[in-house]
Amino acid sequence: MNGTYTATVDRIVDGKTAVILIEDGKDVIEQFDVPADQLPEEATGEGSVLTVEITDNAIVDMQYDAELTDRRPQAAQERINRLSKRLSDRDKS
Repeated sequence: MNGTYTATVDRIVDGKTAVILIEDGKDVIEQFDVPADQLPEEATGEGSVLTVEITDNAIVDMQYDAELTDRRPQAAQERINRLSKRLSDRDKS
């Protein structure tokens, strides 16, 4: 695996290992476990979005993406609201 990808910090295990999910569009295509102290300082934990560079199946660079980190919860809530509206409209039929 080589290239630049969007990734999300899925979780931090025992305060030591960060589980990073590599994305291709909306699909998770790979998982990497990295020492939590190697995360960018701004990536404070679960849900932090990163741009990662991968060379020969290893993460060689990680940059925190503040804009995507801020947008993701809002986008998820908007999807939930749309689905809820569709379900409530269906119940009225």
